[in-house]
Amino acid sequence: MSDAKHGNDNGVIHVYDGIEEQDHRLPNWWLALLWGTLVFGLGYWLYYETTGTGVQPRAELKADLAELAKQQNTGGTVTDDGLLLLAGNAESTAAGKAAFQTTCAACHGASGEGTIGPNLTDKYWLHGGKPTDIHRTIANGAVEKGMPAWKQTLGAERVKQLAAYVLTLKGQDVAGKPPQGEPES
Repeated sequence: MSDAKHGNDNGVIHVYDGIEEQDHRLPNWWLALLWGTLVFGLGYWLYYETTGTGVQPRAELKADLAELAKQQNTGGTVTDDGLLLLAGNAESTAAGKAAFQTTCAACHGASGEGTIGPNLTDKYWLHGGKPTDIHRTIANGAVEKGMPAWKQTLGAERVKQLAAYVLTLKGQDVAGKPPQGEPES
């Protein structure tokens, strides 16, 4: 089994065990693309990663994440009057009802009548029945009673909408779980 090398116009041909391998030169357009990509990559790396000039993607990402966290945490000041006003807005209560059906109905029932969790339609409240009390309970949860905090999951605006919807349930007295907590004054 011999290895023979033959030359021709296109390159060198290797023959080994009857298998012919041809070494052709790569096309110029392919070489230009390869070298152009390598030069661009090196330049990009130098510009963004080593010199500190130009746009800093990591710094921009950090700033964007900080802004997003700020927006999620502030959500505006929550007041009784603001929540009552929101409870009168059909669009907000519809959004709150949708959130209630997906996150709260499993424990409080589809109509707020209470299953595992307390009845939300009577005048008795475990953690206070004022609008801000309801908002605080939804946002921070009642871990000792098994209710998770929803502020991180839903965000500040959806928690407000959810509190507004719960305010519309108050006083409907849907038959369900017996009263728990103190009556609202």
